[in-house]
Amino acid sequence: MTRLVLASASPARLATLRSAGIEPSVVVSGVDEEQVTGLAPAALAQRLAELKCAAVAEQQTEGVLVLGCDSVLDLDGAALGKPGDADEAAARWQAMRGRTGTLHTGHCLRDTASGGEATATGSTVVHFADVSDAEIAAYVESGEPLHVAGAFTIDGLGGAFVTGIEGDHHNVVGLSLPLLRDLVAELGHSWTDLWAKRR
Repeated sequence: MTRLVLASASPARLATLRSAGIEPSVVVSGVDEEQVTGLAPAALAQRLAELKCAAVAEQQTEGVLVLGCDSVLDLDGAALGKPGDADEAAARWQAMRGRTGTLHTGHCLRDTASGGEATATGSTVVHFADVSDAEIAAYVESGEPLHVAGAFTIDGLGGAFVTGIEGDHHNVVGLSLPLLRDLVAELGHSWTDLWAKRR
């Protein structure tokens, strides 16, 4: 079995991997996301994924696969990560409602045994419902949008506010399983070797 280390504190990414039969170790990178500026949304997501992967890979003392990911919502060319506070989350939703954005998730996978690295960005178009001011206020009060890129989830309370997507659903959650499978293969490993042993 090939061991995967997830360089992310995201419960959604961890749950996605677990539902796919993978039980990764979790090591939070501690990368300051504010250090990277001036990049387009997709490039920003990819660069942050690479930084997170590198920070955790350097801590490993044995051969493992380290996965770094980062998600950014592109709305009219603006890169929207996690909102800074409730007021910003509410303003985001007032701008997003009834509109369409693109959720970019950067992926960086490094094999610490060989030093090989594979990267790719997944992009999924997201259509937002024309939610009311009252719905926005209630959603922001729940706290959920304060902890996620773009101030929304598709697998939580925010799921009812997404009317449709074009692309990989898992990418919106924060980690594209088909894309990750391709990266694993690019580094010479088998996807099924990542599966945790079933009793």
